[in-house]
Amino acid sequence: MTDETLNGFRQSIDNIDAALVFLLAERFKVTQAVGQYKATAGLPPADPGREDTQIARLRGLAKQANLDPDFSEKFLRFIIDEVIRHHERVRGEG
Repeated sequence: MTDETLNGFRQSIDNIDAALVFLLAERFKVTQAVGQYKATAGLPPADPGREDTQIARLRGLAKQANLDPDFSEKFLRFIIDEVIRHHERVRGEG
């Protein structure tokens, strides 16, 4: 027995998940370039001021999109932490 309505929802979710993966891949390509630049320029891997600004910006966007701002902050924090770990590895600190 198949439920066409449920299958339609699931297909949409699958499409969105695929788009998220490709967007994250693109984002990490750029942050890898940033990490290389920071290492070459002698800049620190983390930029707490930039992180705070981005978190505040994403929380505002989440509110506009009717998405839980706490969730969006946790999600962005996870991504930022991964980026910093990569930047530290590039510099030989991690």
